[in-house]
Amino acid sequence: MRTRPHKETWLKRPPRATVFRTLRPWLTDPASLTARICARCGSFSVRVLRQCLAVPHRDEATLLGLRPGQLAWLREVLLVADGVPVVFARSLLPRANVRGAWNLFHGMGARPLGAALFSDPAISRRALTCTCLDRRDARYHLAYAAVAPMAIPPRIWARRSLFRLHGRALLVSEAFLPTILDLPE
Repeated sequence: MRTRPHKETWLKRPPRATVFRTLRPWLTDPASLTARICARCGSFSVRVLRQCLAVPHRDEATLLGLRPGQLAWLREVLLVADGVPVVFARSLLPRANVRGAWNLFHGMGARPLGAALFSDPAISRRALTCTCLDRRDARYHLAYAAVAPMAIPPRIWARRSLFRLHGRALLVSEAFLPTILDLPE
């Protein structure tokens, strides 16, 4: 299963014609996604799906400066608001970056990564980019499997950005499930 064509398909801004007006702020807000969700629900939790060494998708490896087939630490979670999954999140960290700068990545457990990322002023974030994931993308299938038997539409929007700490990168991607739009404004 392919993840994406060889060219970069992540956009700087979500297209107005194809993105719900109510979803645009979720895709473009550079502040903590965890904090944004917490402000709109009574209880928030993180459900860890897996945390292991894995081969990143080609576009992820390119962003992280990894060679094809090189392993990275992978963490996949569901962000859950009031018992309902609202976001499928995927974080990747090159193995060389685990020691030292990003040692917080080990032992995160069910704690939200966002809380740690936005509490350290030494961590910088590159601009957000977004894309529409569909059945041609392996990440769509990962999100689909994570929330089964809950149905998701044939296309879901996602955003991602690189976080840097002392020159070392961490890639965070967040795919928005349709239930995100059920959270109050």
